[in-house]
Amino acid sequence: MERRTTPFAKMYLIAIFIILYAPIFFLIFYSFNSGGTMSHFKGFTLDWYRSLLDDKRLLIIVLNTFAIALISALIATIVGVFGALAIYSFKKRQTKNTVLSLNNILIVSPDVIMGASFLILFTIAGIHLGFMSVLLSHIAFSIPIVVLLVLPKLNEMQPSLIDAAKDLGATEWQVLTRVIFPYITPGIFAGFFMALTYSLDDFAVTFFVTGNGFSTLSVEIYSLARRGISLNINALSTVLFLFTMILIVIYYFLQQRSHVKTMGVRK
Repeated sequence: MERRTTPFAKMYLIAIFIILYAPIFFLIFYSFNSGGTMSHFKGFTLDWYRSLLDDKRLLIIVLNTFAIALISALIATIVGVFGALAIYSFKKRQTKNTVLSLNNILIVSPDVIMGASFLILFTIAGIHLGFMSVLLSHIAFSIPIVVLLVLPKLNEMQPSLIDAAKDLGATEWQVLTRVIFPYITPGIFAGFFMALTYSLDDFAVTFFVTGNGFSTLSVEIYSLARRGISLNINALSTVLFLFTMILIVIYYFLQQRSHVKTMGVRK
């Protein structure tokens, strides 16, 4: 039976989207303001974007941020996939639920507590605060996210697929690479992109573990905002928003392509 959407539900959805996106478009609009403030729009200009490109220090921070995000997302995805496989392989349901609960605790834990914990750990271990400390922290809080996104695809997979592959003489490695990995590919991509987004977005944990001479965009934007309103922040935020939208579009097409392949295999 087809469900019909009521006019109230449509209006509620529209209102939610307006509340969420209106501040973002307001910020983007004033990034082209020649007046230098967010109170009155005087005229269109690209000076704030030119200023952004001329700021070499900020460009280095952008490179640091994306390097951290890509490396941490890649490593977290690899570790998270094998972590999900380990949880999936547990025979006892109680053991599986216990390990999964410990994994979920890391996701819901406040960022302030995680950041302080990492700071204490790195201080005791003698790890210099900078690129490496931020990278290790981002890998650590991204792994549980990957596990949580990959595990449902494993649970969705029919055990008969693995049994059939083994009956046909496939080795454990062949079962893993030719049966399991292709099936859970959408979950792997989802985990990677989510880890990438979390890394780019994180502020609280990074603020605790970053050191002098190293910074990421989230920490830098916070520092710029404390000095006063500058439309450089608007321009930078606009570029980040557009980049995020591009990532979402890429992920959507990859998901659609994987869905088409899965439907073809099932047929």
